[in-house]
Amino acid sequence: MQNSKTCSHGALQAVPGRKQWSLFAGCTANPSLLTLVTELRRSLAGCRTVLDVGCGHLSPLRFLSHARLTGLDAYEPALEEARKNGTHDEFILGDVTHLKEVLPGRHFDACVALDVIEHLRKEQGQAMVQAMEGIAARAVVIFTPNGFIPQRSKEGDLQEHLSGWTTAEMRSLGYEVLGMYGPKAWRGEYHRVIRRPRVFWVLASILAHYAVTRARPEKSAALYCVKRLTA
Repeated sequence: MQNSKTCSHGALQAVPGRKQWSLFAGCTANPSLLTLVTELRRSLAGCRTVLDVGCGHLSPLRFLSHARLTGLDAYEPALEEARKNGTHDEFILGDVTHLKEVLPGRHFDACVALDVIEHLRKEQGQAMVQAMEGIAARAVVIFTPNGFIPQRSKEGDLQEHLSGWTTAEMRSLGYEVLGMYGPKAWRGEYHRVIRRPRVFWVLASILAHYAVTRARPEKSAALYCVKRLTA
């Protein structure tokens, strides 16, 4: 375990202490966050250890106070910012496409990848999902845009979209799929609402989520995919 501010690939990094986050405050800045965190809490109930694959600097998993969180990311500046933010209990710098090599012999109750798989090519994404299923004991969660949505990378931040995933594809891999963030036509890059006035359409998208698109993921902006590995 390292106490420095950076860590080598695969190395575990100590943190000064995980911060307690207010979901109310988070939803004030991003109301759509409530729908995602609600699903995460439901899917990960009873999971005491969770691997956050491609955790980024401010993962929605930070609101899961009941679980010990391990954040893994290949982009060191984002991982360093997450460490400063206190989003997880531990951090690992590593390639999400080589999970078994980065985490030899380690297992978690659940593995979660939020807005990650679309940054990989198809074969890489499929391999990552298989690796997650191999180290998770209870559940795997994948969250991704519905289909391919172009997105460019800036300053090597690994944010370019290289693939798109559909409801049919995820179901073929054995996942239960829910729609997220309301109708697809209302959102663009980074799941941002593209209609104005923005506040009105954000609230409208949340209402549409519960009324229609949660149950009809093929019409939604994003897909929430869950595979339960135990009864």
